[in-house]
Amino acid sequence: MITKLTMSAGPLSERLSRWRQLLPGIFAATLVAGAAQFVSDNYQAPTMLMALLFGIAMNFLSEESASAPGIQFASRTILRSGVALLGARISVDIFALLGVWTILLVVLGVGATILFATLIASSLRQGPRFAILTGGAVAVCGASAAMAIAACLPKDERSENNLIFTVLSVTLLSTVAMIVYPILIQYFDLSMIETGVFLGGTIHDVAQVVGAGFSVSEETGEIATLVKLLRVSMLAPIVLVISIYWRRKGGQHAEGTPILPQFVIWFLIFAAINSVGWMPEEVVEFTGTLSRWLLVIAIAAVGMKISLAQVMVVGWRAIAFVTLETIFIATLVLGGLKLIATF
Repeated sequence: MITKLTMSAGPLSERLSRWRQLLPGIFAATLVAGAAQFVSDNYQAPTMLMALLFGIAMNFLSEESASAPGIQFASRTILRSGVALLGARISVDIFALLGVWTILLVVLGVGATILFATLIASSLRQGPRFAILTGGAVAVCGASAAMAIAACLPKDERSENNLIFTVLSVTLLSTVAMIVYPILIQYFDLSMIETGVFLGGTIHDVAQVVGAGFSVSEETGEIATLVKLLRVSMLAPIVLVISIYWRRKGGQHAEGTPILPQFVIWFLIFAAINSVGWMPEEVVEFTGTLSRWLLVIAIAAVGMKISLAQVMVVGWRAIAFVTLETIFIATLVLGGLKLIATF
């Protein structure tokens, strides 16, 4: 009997010891996330951007033995949990509300942007992994997509730098777009619904889409949010395609590694549960809030792992690269809306 109790207590003791190692780093990342949210709530600054910058400022913590394991855990496991829970915001009702032409335009915009990134990468001296990472972030859902795609790409010595740069650049460009796009679209003679489709189909991060859409009108804000969620729903198939591509290309995936990462499978499960109506509205709201907090904590931890000086080594070509991707998707969606209007 004593032997059985000792054996059962062993794994529990190991788990408790493991969590004691992780807690300092997780607590530090959570504090940084809380500070970022406070600044965002009181000064209307983008939460993700603040979390990233505050995390970079606390870079020294990732070098300390007490907090390093927890920071690593937050930047990987908490990140994946946040992406998985993001699926609870997706429902098949979105597809019914938006209509066939809008869905086709959004899907085309996502696919064409990633393809565009891979085609122009060599001319700006960027590698294929960086092209897929930035193209996916611009095309799908900004920082969240960048972190999800980075998790399934083969790793090299520049992986962390590329991820930080991508999150930083798409968040900054989203913020600029949130301010500039509602002003620019006045010159293109778009209806409120078309304006919502344009904002939701081109701005990278969800929060900035909501800000831009509702700054125009309530109807525009609702349409923009729906279109953005449609782009978010494409995260799982995009990650699947990327995983298959790198596997066939002979990437650094280990044998036996699943083609679709487990967190993406959970993303699909949560989306399916919400689509069939088994998830109450209160649970959907809570899950969405939890997902957002987990992603903010994760991006704070990612920022804490690297210095800003290392990120800036990517150079002006990388900045021009992401900017061109942003201009491309905006031009494509706007042109598509004008073409649809002629039918």
